[in-house]
Amino acid sequence: MSVETRNNVKVLGDGPATMVFSHGFGCDQHMWRFLAPQYSSRFRTVTFDLVGAGQSDLNAYDPAKYNQLSGYADDLLEIVDAFAKGPVIFVGHSVSAMIGLLAGIRAPQRFAGHVMVGPSPCYINDGDYVGGFTREDIDSLLDTLESNYLGWASNMAPAIMGAPEQPELGVELTNSFCRTDPEIAKQFARVTFLSDNRADLPKLSAPTLVVQSSDDLIAPLAVGEYLQRTLPNCMLRVVENVGHCPHLSAPCASASAMDEFLATLGHR
Repeated sequence: MSVETRNNVKVLGDGPATMVFSHGFGCDQHMWRFLAPQYSSRFRTVTFDLVGAGQSDLNAYDPAKYNQLSGYADDLLEIVDAFAKGPVIFVGHSVSAMIGLLAGIRAPQRFAGHVMVGPSPCYINDGDYVGGFTREDIDSLLDTLESNYLGWASNMAPAIMGAPEQPELGVELTNSFCRTDPEIAKQFARVTFLSDNRADLPKLSAPTLVVQSSDDLIAPLAVGEYLQRTLPNCMLRVVENVGHCPHLSAPCASASAMDEFLATLGHR
C-alpha cells in the first residue's frame, strides 16, 4: 500500500519550502480548507488524513501501532519523505501538534518550523500544571464515549468547536465525528486524552508558533503559556476566538499569526 493511498495525501502548489497540514481528533484534511489554499501560491502544500480518519485506508489501521502517538509520527515522517521538497513547516491542529513534536524530535533536520494550533502536551491537571481537566473528568469523558459514541459526539462536537456566531461549524464537526469509525475513534480518544508529552517539549529545537484561542474548552490559555515557557524557541499568539478550531472559526487571525511566524523563518 502506498503512503499516498494510506493517508489520502493531496499536494498543491510549489515553492522553495513545503507546508504540511495535519488535522486533529475526529477531523480530516477538509478542516484546513480556509488556511492551506492561502499558502499554495508560495509553498508546496501537503494535506492528508490520519489513518482511521477521512478518506484514509481503514485497512491500514493497526490498533497496536496506533496505540501511541509515535505510530502517527512514523506515518508523518514517511509523508514528509515522500512528498515534501525543501525545508518543511509542519502545521498541526490539537493532537497533531504533538504528533509533529515527536516527528520533529526524531528527525530535526527535516523540519524548519512547527505551527501548533490549539496544542496541549497534557490534558490532565498535575500539581502546578493546568491542563484543563482532572483525571476524573477524562475518565468520565472516555467512559461516555465508550458507551455511547454517537451521543457523545453530538454533545461534545459543538462545545469543542465553540464559534457561537457560526453554528454551522459545530454541525460540521459533529458530522465529522459521526463519520469516524467508532472503534477507531474510541482508541484515538484514549491515546489523545491520556497522552503526556511535557517531557518531550524541551527536545524540540526548531522554531515553534503556538496559535491559541482566547477561550478554548480543550486547551485553556494556561496551556499555551506553559508551552511558551517550556519549548526552547516558541512564539505564542492568542487569537480572539471561542473554541478549539481557530483555523476554521478565525482563519484570518490564524493566518496573520502564521504569516508573522513564517516571516521570522525567511518566508514572506
